[in-house]
Amino acid sequence: MVHTKASPARIARVVRLQAREDRIIEAATGVVAEHGWQGAQMALIANRAGVATGSVYRHFTSKADLYARVLATVSEREIAAVDVIARADRPATDRLRDGIRAFMQRALHRRQLAYALIAEPCEPEIDRARIEYRVALARVCERLIADGVMRGEFRVASPAVAASCVTGAMMEALVGPLAPQAQPQSAQAEALVTETARLCVAMVTT
Repeated sequence: MVHTKASPARIARVVRLQAREDRIIEAATGVVAEHGWQGAQMALIANRAGVATGSVYRHFTSKADLYARVLATVSEREIAAVDVIARADRPATDRLRDGIRAFMQRALHRRQLAYALIAEPCEPEIDRARIEYRVALARVCERLIADGVMRGEFRVASPAVAASCVTGAMMEALVGPLAPQAQPQSAQAEALVTETARLCVAMVTT
């Protein structure tokens, strides 16, 4: 087998293209955070990324393709934040409660972006990425709940089913408060977070 070594010029071009793609994704994330999926126009994203609109389409086949990548990138960050809490060496009950609180508080801190990730009407491509997001988050919860069962803290027959219920509960609880017409109120938001976390913990401990 013959191995060919990429030239420095080719490597530099690949690095430039990847850097430009990363800029586009970051710019699109910022625009979606301000305007949602429906208000995020490609020309605005291109301008923020410092590229021509045509350059965006060299990296992404469509607006929906770009938005699906945005959702995947942001969801990875959110899942990672919960996963750090889920893997900590602490009682499973505390980890579950704090993981739910962290997820919901982060969503309420960036309401427009969180609404886009969770509930805003969107194209089928984005909705598929949204489902993958929920599944990945449920896996983190499932692993935590299974650990809680092993420790004798949780009483559930199926950690997978319980994780789906917990994931659904914390996401659905956010839909109303994140909606564009909702008026953010810190006291009510904190009460929502606290009560949702309490109910989810009760779901697996009773």
